[in-house]
Amino acid sequence: MIHAFILIVLIAGNQEPNPMYFRSIDVCQYYAKRVVNQYGNYRYRSMVPAEHRITAYCKPIKVNPDETVVYDY
Repeated sequence: MIHAFILIVLIAGNQEPNPMYFRSIDVCQYYAKRVVNQYGNYRYRSMVPAEHRITAYCKPIKVNPDETVVYDY
């Protein structure tokens, strides 16, 4: 078992069923930031339709690297 970070992505409040795991929190947070900003300037969140609103965050977790794909980049 190793420590990793799971990228949790919520679209319209529903969690996406295929999580991604990263060794580095910095890499995980990079992807979390990029996912939520794909509709342009995030401060105009109210202009994004509710069904397209995305929230993403990283959570520490222990995984078995023999059974789980853990990305380094």
